[in-house]
Amino acid sequence: MMHYSLGLLYCFFFVAALVGNGLVIWIFSTSKTLQTPSNMFVVNLAILDFLMMTKTPIFIYNSFNKGFAAGQLACQIFAFVGSCSGIGAAITNACIAYDRYTTIARPFDGRVTKGRAMVMLAFVWAYTLPWAIMPMMEVWGRFVPEGFLTSCSFDYLTATPENQFFVVTIFIFSYIIPMGLIIYFYSQIVNHVVNHEKALREQAKKMNVDSLRSNQQQNQQSAEIRIAKVAITLCFLFVASWTPYAVMALIGAFGNQALLTPGVSMIPALTCKFVACLDPYVYAISHPRYRVELQKRLPWLNIDEAPTQSETSSTVTTNTNTNTTGTQD
Repeated sequence: MMHYSLGLLYCFFFVAALVGNGLVIWIFSTSKTLQTPSNMFVVNLAILDFLMMTKTPIFIYNSFNKGFAAGQLACQIFAFVGSCSGIGAAITNACIAYDRYTTIARPFDGRVTKGRAMVMLAFVWAYTLPWAIMPMMEVWGRFVPEGFLTSCSFDYLTATPENQFFVVTIFIFSYIIPMGLIIYFYSQIVNHVVNHEKALREQAKKMNVDSLRSNQQQNQQSAEIRIAKVAITLCFLFVASWTPYAVMALIGAFGNQALLTPGVSMIPALTCKFVACLDPYVYAISHPRYRVELQKRLPWLNIDEAPTQSETSSTVTTNTNTNTTGTQD
């Protein structure tokens, strides 16, 4: 019953994640209005979530065959893809946090350019791949079946000093470092916003006015804050999904392994897959421009999202420039 139940659940995860992340990748990659440095990180996160779910057919096949039916090669592929997508998502979330921090705290000279975003994404993949390649090649650590022997991950149960050192190292580099960066950048954002608002209120009080901001500045600031809230939500989802895996790995390496029954060891895997399904729908709910583009391309979804004022003004500006250029020609 557990095998069949998990197999059916993973079928749902597979469809929901591929459709959701596929739409995000398609819309963000092909819409000029969405091709910003900040959204490059969003696309990379969607690619990693999409990649994570491409391995689920192996799990589904094993589940309906009630065991290690796909074999050793499939196990290695499953664990390799899982390592790339999981660690890559962690570092990408740290990049998203850094981008939000620079945009809000240093809006004039600190914004991430497309060139810097490309360098950061290259670093994400350079940082991620060794932690997937080394266990697969058994240079350091190894990939083994886990849970009901229908999925695979790195070996956190072998109680040798070398393997325990590997578990601690990958725990630090794939969880502690990204988590520390995320917490630091978002705490700086909160601190900056609180101090900035306090200073504006005090200055406005001295000048006997309600606010020092124009409507345009208020709209821009509120838009940036909304984007930051979305980014915080994504990072919270990352923390909620990968913390159980980190705790389980530490228990397996240094704690009471009797606690890690097959059913318990499947819980972290389920949380990771669930978040990979949820991420793209968080974008859809919170990103007006994404919804507008989705409405244009897939009108049968009946999204009914009106274009934002910034998009309208951008279109008018573009049309004006085109007309001016045509007149000059």
